[in-house]
Amino acid sequence: MDLEAVRTFVAVADAGQFQEAAVELAVTQQAVSKRIAALERNLEVRLFTRTPRGAQLTIDGQAFLPHARELLRVADRAVASVRAGRRPLRVDVINSRGAASGLMRDFHRAHPEIDLDVMLLFEIDTAVAALRSGAIDASFRAVGVPGRPLPPDIESARVVDEPLQLLTGSAHALAGARSVTMAQLVGHRIWMPGIVPGTEWAAYYDDLVAEFGLTIEATGPNFGSDALLDTVADTPALATFMGAHTRLVWPADHGLRRIPVTDPTPVYPHALLWHRDNPHPALAALRAHLAGTAADHDATGTWTPDWTPDWTTATAR
Repeated sequence: MDLEAVRTFVAVADAGQFQEAAVELAVTQQAVSKRIAALERNLEVRLFTRTPRGAQLTIDGQAFLPHARELLRVADRAVASVRAGRRPLRVDVINSRGAASGLMRDFHRAHPEIDLDVMLLFEIDTAVAALRSGAIDASFRAVGVPGRPLPPDIESARVVDEPLQLLTGSAHALAGARSVTMAQLVGHRIWMPGIVPGTEWAAYYDDLVAEFGLTIEATGPNFGSDALLDTVADTPALATFMGAHTRLVWPADHGLRRIPVTDPTPVYPHALLWHRDNPHPALAALRAHLAGTAADHDATGTWTPDWTPDWTTATAR
């Protein structure tokens, strides 16, 4: 059914005259007449009777009017649900406890008037496809993996570096240290189940191992952070890496230690990705908020892979 014809029918019913409806719709009276005639042919009934005082609804027109109004309301709601500025800003944060989630919480506190839909997408290819289709407006990723360039219509800007910390149980050999250097970690077993080959975080840890000669084991299924914490707490020989901005809670009797890593401090680079033609007005507000956060960046004494995006520019790749 032609919604413009339905909208014209409602306008004539409300105005009582074809001419007044034409003025309201900013079309000619002839266009109004043609739309009504087409709608009547479609419905196979007469909707109006012309009188000296204008247009009067027939019995069929009266029956159709409430349904026509509902059709228009549904159509307007459908458009509003996807129109930029009338729907929530949709952002992928990879996981619910990491640095990206913290950045979005800060953004929400700074802009409570902006509706947000926060979601968790797994792989960068899935996130990029969602950006290009408009399913999401932005995604936090560590972009720049060799051999995995972003499409030219996807832009990125590095927004925060998250320092890695060593997480150990109380019986681990390094548990009493106030900080550990990268050299001191050589020979220790660092257990990180769930690293998936081909992901950006797998590429990050591959480079970390190659650069500093570490032993990172990704064996075993990933049962989540609670199972990881239980195992590290109970196994003196194991430690794991944890982002400094990652929010974790564990039982007091676990005795876990979060130990800063230095000389250099490995940092995980979080970048924001978005489609260059995305019109959502809240996306500009998010980018401005994150740019203010990034202004205080200091890379002295830190390490990231060579493929991580530069701090000084937001580039299309």
